[in-house]
Amino acid sequence: MQKALTLFSTTIGKKAALAVSGLILFGFVLQHMVANLQVFLGPEAFNHYCIAVKSIPPLVWTVRITLLLAVIVHVVMMFQLYDRSFAARPTPYKQVKSAATSYASAAMKYTGPMLLGYIIFHLLHLTAPGLALGDYEFSATECYLNFVNGFQIPWVTLVYVISNLCLGMHLYHGGWSLFRTLGFNNPRYNLMRKRVAQGVAIVITTGNVVMPLAVLFGIIS
Repeated sequence: MQKALTLFSTTIGKKAALAVSGLILFGFVLQHMVANLQVFLGPEAFNHYCIAVKSIPPLVWTVRITLLLAVIVHVVMMFQLYDRSFAARPTPYKQVKSAATSYASAAMKYTGPMLLGYIIFHLLHLTAPGLALGDYEFSATECYLNFVNGFQIPWVTLVYVISNLCLGMHLYHGGWSLFRTLGFNNPRYNLMRKRVAQGVAIVITTGNVVMPLAVLFGIIS
């Protein structure tokens, strides 16, 4: 136990905790996107999915508690690592040149807090308590109607689109860094690892963005 706590207090331990919690959240984001694409199948299929998920409370609460713990660990480790990085060098470099640095990695310190705000907004909007942000009533049973009514409001769709673009950048850099943090780093495979991270981030971002846009432009109604 003492060794585990000691490792957890080190920078590499915190990076490993950040990576593992991020992997849990990544798995949920992918599953969530694939499941929500059922909205294209119509109200019956989408409502059936929502009802089926809620019909197993132990599973639902196990997933919720796991995700909550993963979010807490991810956020705490992120802030602690930023704090350590700043303490180690309070004065930034005048000029930084790094082939590994990208806009996605540079934006991680901004996309992280933005995504935390987005998660809270998303839960309040479509889960609990369920917010009717336009001229309609939120239904506890009609998930499809909540989805369509919610994304027919342009500013709500814009929030989701911007947030998911930030999520894509976060996933890209997070996926690229994940295996390096966990010790799986080989120059022979780094380019492939980068391409896989880019591809997965693009797929998830596209899937998440196309749904609200399809509602806004009348493809889903």
